[in-house]
Amino acid sequence: MVDYRNYIVWQKSHQFVLDVYKLTASFPKSEQFNLISQINRASLSIPTNIAEGCGRESQKELIRFLYISSGSAHETEYLLLVSKDLGFIEKDLYNKLNSEVNEIKKMLASLIRKIAETVNR
Repeated sequence: MVDYRNYIVWQKSHQFVLDVYKLTASFPKSEQFNLISQINRASLSIPTNIAEGCGRESQKELIRFLYISSGSAHETEYLLLVSKDLGFIEKDLYNKLNSEVNEIKKMLASLIRKIAETVNR
């Protein structure tokens, strides 16, 4: 088992969750059970699945959870876009958060490849 806190991608995704939660606090209250809930859950799923995967017994299981984390990052990317298009996020903040989630996606893909190489040896 690996300590998930040692992964830079977990550190970045944890900070990303904090940023997303601050952002959604300013969304219209009418979105509390819709977009706010969905974007918070999707962003939270990114570091949560990294942590859960690190607690599993095999590298293959870790990879599976990293793929789930990546899926959540893609979902969050879309939810940020729709939030911008609905006028809930200013363009500059959207660009910053979109850049962060794309960096996380790339880091997850790289980590998956690296771990898969060790599994397939």
